[in-house]
Amino acid sequence: MSGAYLDDAVPAPTAEGAGDDIRIAGCGAWLPPRTPVADAVAAGLCDEALAATTAMLSVAVAWDEPAPEMAARAARTALGRCGADDVSLILHASFFYQGHDLWAPASYVQRVAVGNQCPAIEVGQVSNGGMAALGLAVDHLSVAPRAGEARRRVLVTTGDAFRPPGFDRWRSDPGTFYGDGGTALVLSSGEGFARIRGLATVSAPDLEGMHRGDDPFGNAPFGHRPVVDLEACKKDFLATRRVTQVIATSAAARDAAVERALAAAGADLADIDRFVLPHMGRKRLRAGFLKRFGIAEDRTTWEWSRAVGHLGAGDQIAGFDHLVGSGAVGAGDLVLWVSVGAGFTYSCAVVEMLERPGWAGTPRTGGAE
Repeated sequence: MSGAYLDDAVPAPTAEGAGDDIRIAGCGAWLPPRTPVADAVAAGLCDEALAATTAMLSVAVAWDEPAPEMAARAARTALGRCGADDVSLILHASFFYQGHDLWAPASYVQRVAVGNQCPAIEVGQVSNGGMAALGLAVDHLSVAPRAGEARRRVLVTTGDAFRPPGFDRWRSDPGTFYGDGGTALVLSSGEGFARIRGLATVSAPDLEGMHRGDDPFGNAPFGHRPVVDLEACKKDFLATRRVTQVIATSAAARDAAVERALAAAGADLADIDRFVLPHMGRKRLRAGFLKRFGIAEDRTTWEWSRAVGHLGAGDQIAGFDHLVGSGAVGAGDLVLWVSVGAGFTYSCAVVEMLERPGWAGTPRTGGAE
């Protein structure tokens, strides 16, 4: 979600802390080729003024690849990088349609990428889905294993393809351009190249109507609007509310998530070396994060993400994979992940790099990122 984002909320906390020694053993992303924003403007698909405001360069566009297949490809990469041959839980998060009705995409990822019989569960929460899954993974790994039980690993995947007719990647959410792709993260208790030092999620349910507007509950998908229009829903929602109060509610929830994650990690904002933020356009990114927290743009993944687009539930995993894979972070560095999703929910994680994995900095081919 970045949809209906208001620049930036006294909400209820959910997951907090990072429990035991929970580590990232592997990560991966699979992104299709990029489509330049300039080409979309020339074709009349995107408004030129909006393109200038976002400062986006391109977005990843999957012409044929199904969203769960991109997640599975990323999963195979992440599992291969850490040498894992089994996991005890699979969590698949997504934002948009997964290719079939009344179907379980998490089970597809399990069958083609893992092949075991552990629980495989789908996670919603729109753009915060990847971070919500991370919180569930940490909870699972924090429970002490039973006697004789093998070491636990959790596979978290995300996958989305924002295709017509239901979604317009250029106009459904003005201010954010959407990209397609899959991401994956392998978490383990006690083994891995990075540690989850702090994690927090905060909810602000008073804002759930921002993605609902005045539309009545429908009986089938797209029963009221043939194309997702988050701007229309936001306008309906704000018509009967004070904008300043909505912004304050949103900002309070976001700030609380960041503060609680930092406190759990025993760190301050000044200790953070790099930031992985939602893949929003520059205007939204500056208003909601850069100015609010005094973050310099060059300490974020912006220069990379502006060529990828908003990956639904996968921005944070993809951004971290990019930092690690490009060699931009190494032992001792702290990386702050921040996410926001419709509902609204806000998540933050503090990740400590323990070492630079052997695959970091190696050439990447195909759709691998």
